[in-house]
Amino acid sequence: MAGMAPFARMNGVGNAILVADMRGRADKVTPEAALALDADPATKFDQIMAIHDARTPGTDHYIVILNSDGTAAQACGNGTRCVVQALAAETGRKSFTFETLAGILNASQHEDGLISVDMGKPRFGWQDIPLAEEFPDTRMIELQIGPIDAPVLHSPSVVSMGNPHAVFWVDHDVWSYELGRFGPLLENHPIFPERANITIAQVTSPSSMVIRTWERGAGLTKACGSAACAAAVAGARTKRTGRSVDLTAPGGPLHIEWRGDDHVVLTGAAEWEFSGTFDPATGAWSRDTESAA
Repeated sequence: MAGMAPFARMNGVGNAILVADMRGRADKVTPEAALALDADPATKFDQIMAIHDARTPGTDHYIVILNSDGTAAQACGNGTRCVVQALAAETGRKSFTFETLAGILNASQHEDGLISVDMGKPRFGWQDIPLAEEFPDTRMIELQIGPIDAPVLHSPSVVSMGNPHAVFWVDHDVWSYELGRFGPLLENHPIFPERANITIAQVTSPSSMVIRTWERGAGLTKACGSAACAAAVAGARTKRTGRSVDLTAPGGPLHIEWRGDDHVVLTGAAEWEFSGTFDPATGAWSRDTESAA
């Protein structure tokens, strides 16, 4: 028994995040603990960001990401911002290099408190996303929900931001679509062998869009950083937008820039809510008394 570990409940533009401090420990947060924490209304979350000791030279920490269903996630931009804010408050540093399943991420906190995360390079090859069959042009693939002659959603752009994304373009208010009903069907569609994050996107100008996302393994969330990046990149690829986009998610605003070096940079806020300790094996937890108010 390794004992209790510190954690902070935070949010990144409404994306509910638990930042778990697993430094100096050999154990990991178990799927059972994740399910137990998600079942408690006080600690219900979209992702757990578990900070482990670095395992690769040149990086500060290894981050293990868990979805609310206990499965592993490769990338979480909003959660990474929460990690940066927590570590910056503790150490006074402003820039960090993290290793995740999706690769190496660089992140920094600005003077105004906003945090930027370099989410790396998008990938567009059908086998990289991955898809179950070959599509030579992933700016638009054959996939639809609804009647064949009048589909509700159809022809998504697909992209990997270290995790698979499908972006459905709509002309109407994103809230007019029953994403809670379509999301599970599309996430688990056979075309996505590793499942996929499903986003509905409405372009409102050449430099702005509104999105809602059904997250793989988490369901409807107020924001998804990697989905925001995927939508912005897909918007630029399909000539709907430029390469710098102000994006509105249900939880609030994000800015995405697809730089000339092909890296996608996500900028937004992070907010601390309360701290506590938890058992990484079972999910049993208690709130710190000084943050109980």
